[in-house]
Amino acid sequence: MPRLFGTDGVRGLANRELTADLALGLAQAAAAVLTQGRHADELRAAGRRPVGVVARDPRVSGEFLSAAVAAGLASSGVDVLDAGVIPTPATAFLIDSIKADFGVMVSASHNPAPDNGIKFFSFGGTKLPDEVEDRIESYLGRQKLAPVGGGVGRIRRFADAEDRYVVHLLGTLPNRLDGLKIVLDCAHGAAAGVSPETFRDAGAEVVVIGADPDGININDGVGSTHLGPLRAAVVEHGADLGIAHDGDADRCLAVDADGNVIDGDRIMAILAIAMQERGSLTDDTLVVTVMSNLGLKKAMAAHGIRVIETKVGDRYVLEALAEHGLALGGEQSGHVIMSEFATTGDGVLTGLHLAAEVARTGKTLAELASVMAVFPQVLVNVRDVDHHAMADDEAIAAAVAAVEVELGDSGRVLLRPSGTEPMVRVMVEASEQEIADRHANDLAAIVRERLGR
Repeated sequence: MPRLFGTDGVRGLANRELTADLALGLAQAAAAVLTQGRHADELRAAGRRPVGVVARDPRVSGEFLSAAVAAGLASSGVDVLDAGVIPTPATAFLIDSIKADFGVMVSASHNPAPDNGIKFFSFGGTKLPDEVEDRIESYLGRQKLAPVGGGVGRIRRFADAEDRYVVHLLGTLPNRLDGLKIVLDCAHGAAAGVSPETFRDAGAEVVVIGADPDGININDGVGSTHLGPLRAAVVEHGADLGIAHDGDADRCLAVDADGNVIDGDRIMAILAIAMQERGSLTDDTLVVTVMSNLGLKKAMAAHGIRVIETKVGDRYVLEALAEHGLALGGEQSGHVIMSEFATTGDGVLTGLHLAAEVARTGKTLAELASVMAVFPQVLVNVRDVDHHAMADDEAIAAAVAAVEVELGDSGRVLLRPSGTEPMVRVMVEASEQEIADRHANDLAAIVRERLGR
């Protein structure tokens, strides 16, 4: 049976795969698991019930799913603070800020509106490790916590959730954004309220698109996965830059004044250099995934910044940041983690600090981004193959080695078997597009020939 939890919580088609019954059961199982151990003993000694924060993005299914989650927690003796529609990183921040025992975010991030998801955060606002998620899954169907009378939890509105988050964000800024004109694309998602308010309070002139959520238009043709409207709006309004969030605002991509896209790698390059200058880039080290562009690594090396690579997934970046006590990491997709201020990727926080560097230096975003030359990167997905056999195939290994020798320091090769389907991802970077295309297609053909079914 496949694992219920994926790389970022439990996701599925709402009301089919992700039902109210499943949401209720997951909440009850999580309450049983997350209220065990020393922390639970401390709660009992203090004579109080555990507290959980529940929030959601604006997709329509989030209304019944978050209600089911709140019911599952309260029926298990957990006092629930319902924060309503706020970004995922705001949920994580609030858990830590008020010292809640854990929290739940109902969101499917950048997925279309019919999907939804449930992700859990532990005490301190951190994501759960795999083993704790597995324990929650194992508790589904078991005897639930079932207090009665005064032992059941209460559900209350978290009235100042947005205000707390906005004040926190503004307090992180090294300087104001006065004089900047910024277009914000909120993806008709969870940032539609807090992001424009925060950027305006920081001093920017703000033009907003994608900020009219109706429950079904989240990520629909807007946001970080659809940058066309933002690019056009930045040029139309003569803005200095544009910032795009996804549905739950845990990622940020940017657009310069000419409408050119600035991805997560170049955002990290700008922030890393700025933080190094301020002395806040711990150990002069940046954490990225194996998919980050070779140009980022070369730019960091030129500035004396060490790069640590992890597997793809922001949870692995978070683990490396925590393990080494580091301050900055992220993914090409725009999940950027500034661990001094956040326990997860925060698109509003990232956008604010990117804009702050534009304001501080007086340089355009394009000038700041030019610190990193982007190597052409080609990704070919080879489907319907025996991806498990790739690691033992000597012919594939030899072909990869031959390409690596030819590319030398001017490129790289990465073959990744999918963890969820019979597919191998072939990625090649090179100094020229034609070289990257040729090697990627040649390697994909070899993978298809060797592993095809």
